[in-house]
Amino acid sequence: MSMNYTTVVIPAYNENQNISRTLQNLEKLYGSSINVLVIVDFEKDSTIDAFYTLKSRPSTYEILTQSYGGGPANAIRYGIDRAKTECIVVMMADGSDDIRTIFELSNLVSRGVAVACASRYMPGGQQIGGLRRKKFLSRSAGLVLYHLAGVGTHDPTNSFKAYSRSFLGQIQIESRSGFEIGIELVSKAHRLKLPIAEIPTVWLDRSEGNSRFRIARWIPKYLRWFFNSFAHRNPN
Repeated sequence: MSMNYTTVVIPAYNENQNISRTLQNLEKLYGSSINVLVIVDFEKDSTIDAFYTLKSRPSTYEILTQSYGGGPANAIRYGIDRAKTECIVVMMADGSDDIRTIFELSNLVSRGVAVACASRYMPGGQQIGGLRRKKFLSRSAGLVLYHLAGVGTHDPTNSFKAYSRSFLGQIQIESRSGFEIGIELVSKAHRLKLPIAEIPTVWLDRSEGNSRFRIARWIPKYLRWFFNSFAHRNPN
């Protein structure tokens, strides 16, 4: 894997308890062979101080304050727009995602996949911890979309995915608030009849800090893209 090919975009909100460990693990496994963009919403975010206090930090790792508006979707959009590579991986700052999966996701994109998904719900995948209601909803949605809509992944709601630059250049990202951006991009790739692939991953609930996931507020936004996956025309 070359740093000229893959950028890892990490939205973060006061993740000073987790970001150091996450970046250290990335450095140990990948060194400077990848680009990393940590995206925060405001200049006093505690993630920034934690980032700059790292003793060892590859020059390919950056932290940026986004200007698209608050929320993870805007942070992810900002990171995607700043990335200059052919493959863009989105992962979380809290250590819940298995970073060993990044290489496999990137490899799928290099082979022509538009969206490569890290799947908790396919055979070999697992989710450990987290809210039971959230797990039930995301797992159920994934099963329906996989078997009835044929989207190509059992886990369209997971944010841990890799995207090809060519695919992202064909669409407009409409999400402006939460993590529904992941299912939006799966839905749009599916409607464009572009290849979507998945590999199993083990997701571990965060050990420090609080999640910003808001079930009640974001469910309507997820449902929009859930139903959009069954449509056939006008994917943008």
